[in-house]
Amino acid sequence: MTAENIVVFLLMLSILVVLHEYGHFLVARRCGVRVTDFAVGFGPTLLRWTSPRSGTNYRVNLLPLGGYCQMKGEDGKSTEAEQQRDFRTGDVFEHDNFQAKKPLQRLAIVCAGPVANFIVALVILVGSALAFGVPGDLPSTTIYQLLPDFPAARAGLRAGDRIVSIDGRAIQDGNILVDTIHRSLGKPIKVVYDRNGRDYSVTMTPVVSADRKPVGHLGFAPLPAMHRVGVGDSLSYSWAQFSGMVDRTLGLFVSLVTHPASVAGQVQGPIGMARVSAQAQTFGPSIFLLVTAMISVSLGIINFLPIPALDGGRAVFILVEMLRGRPVDPEKEALVHVGGFAVLLVLMLAVSFHDVTSAIAGRSVF
Repeated sequence: MTAENIVVFLLMLSILVVLHEYGHFLVARRCGVRVTDFAVGFGPTLLRWTSPRSGTNYRVNLLPLGGYCQMKGEDGKSTEAEQQRDFRTGDVFEHDNFQAKKPLQRLAIVCAGPVANFIVALVILVGSALAFGVPGDLPSTTIYQLLPDFPAARAGLRAGDRIVSIDGRAIQDGNILVDTIHRSLGKPIKVVYDRNGRDYSVTMTPVVSADRKPVGHLGFAPLPAMHRVGVGDSLSYSWAQFSGMVDRTLGLFVSLVTHPASVAGQVQGPIGMARVSAQAQTFGPSIFLLVTAMISVSLGIINFLPIPALDGGRAVFILVEMLRGRPVDPEKEALVHVGGFAVLLVLMLAVSFHDVTSAIAGRSVF
């Protein structure tokens, strides 16, 4: 993983977080809540512009790692119930205060961020399908997976490498690539491959695979070739991908609760996501955008979890307020927040530990 890979990953993650916050921003403004600050990045402010119409401070901060949307009545220093209590006991009614809005409006504002992540993921999938096509049945010349103890892996080839030629013959078609390797059982062949814009060559001898069929194998699976489709097929393919991402992510979280040991290895934290992003960058824009959409879906689902400091935790207390007709007692809410935050911290530490040990062990994410 290079410095360029890390920068691209951080930029991608920051854009997804800013779009999440923009979802809060749009619905808050629609509901008549004043947004005091909308910032890209954190830390000291580099650029600032105040809208003369709305009074919102738009900021570009020093650390380009996400952003935030701060609304009037949401200082982030106290719980939802405490802010509700402080507002209700104040002397002046402020109609543009977040706490002045009906519970249903506040719930819509809180949920707008995760919903924005889902919309962003779907837009990315549709845009990618229209721009780059969708995977077909034919292979490409780019390596997707490598089998251990086969010639390609032993020769040092990696996922993302693109086969350029075999024995001096240019290879641009995946079917020709596969046929050439199959016909070369037991014969040394000179393979030229491209990695990050540079050509390398290596001589390998195809061997028999585990099924013992008399054809040569170097031990890699190629990426499927992309082919262009119309708008209708792009929408259908993108919706199927989006639905599958949601189902798999939800299934993973359910399994973490019911069978944690069996799925713990599939959980990726920031380090794991960075490694996945770096690997995807080597496969080209369509795969990178697919991973970006997956991360956006994950951010949306994670933020819907009923955990303190997340939108889902705030939404739960608003729902309880709607059922009871009054806010939850601040002390009781604080206890729930402390307990939930402790659980979240333990989970984050566990995931980070898994990321670090996987990186040290050199395990591939694909």
